[in-house]
Amino acid sequence: MSVLAWIILSSILGAVLSISIAAIFAYHARPHWIGSLVSYAIGALLGAVFLEILPEAMQLASSPAAVSGTVLAGILLFFLLEKLVLWRHCHHEHCEVHEPHETPGHNHDHGRSGAMIMVGDTFHNFVDGIIIAAAFMTDIQLGIVTALAIIAHEIPQEVGDFMILLHSGYSKAKAFQVNLISSLATLVGGLLAYVALQSMQNFIAPLLALAAASMIYVAVADLIPGLHKRTQLRDTIQQITLIVTGVASVLLVGLLVE
Repeated sequence: MSVLAWIILSSILGAVLSISIAAIFAYHARPHWIGSLVSYAIGALLGAVFLEILPEAMQLASSPAAVSGTVLAGILLFFLLEKLVLWRHCHHEHCEVHEPHETPGHNHDHGRSGAMIMVGDTFHNFVDGIIIAAAFMTDIQLGIVTALAIIAHEIPQEVGDFMILLHSGYSKAKAFQVNLISSLATLVGGLLAYVALQSMQNFIAPLLALAAASMIYVAVADLIPGLHKRTQLRDTIQQITLIVTGVASVLLVGLLVE
């Protein structure tokens, strides 16, 4: 298949697959299953970054220091962006973050939380499409591994989105439809990046470095802290096992597509 075909297939399949699995978990699965997904996603993200994306970016870049500097700047940028989002939603004391004991089924915001989540998620999916395109335009193997890692971390995130949408008053069918439309922004981002990067190959290495920064930040700042809430030895062993499984799956995919 051509690079463009890989980008289109990965974007569409990733969107449909992540939304469908997330819907099943949000509607039917037990809460602790989501924790297992998060552990696996951490391993897949970190495995893709340190075993595939960063080595490839350093090969393409004129200076390894430029790649590491871009990763550092990216982590700081994502920290700032997340701070701005939190400030936008919770700049006063009475918001969802400060009111965790709200009745789960109560529609207290008339859909405002769901709408804001979808705007942010659409932008996030658009950026994911750019990352996937940059990876496939570098190497097919790198593209497949990157797409796998993005799908892995999208599933637990989409489960959270479903729960927020339902809490905001959306029906199950409407929540699925809105989430699916938002996920298709991945395809738009991938196609635009493919067209733009055709004539701007020098931007691929910095984009890969930013992709690495994004994945590191999501894994370390957003996902790992949640694992520390479960402190029992059995939970810890399960988490480590699933993280290693995530890393191993990246290695396995890399070997299979070589």
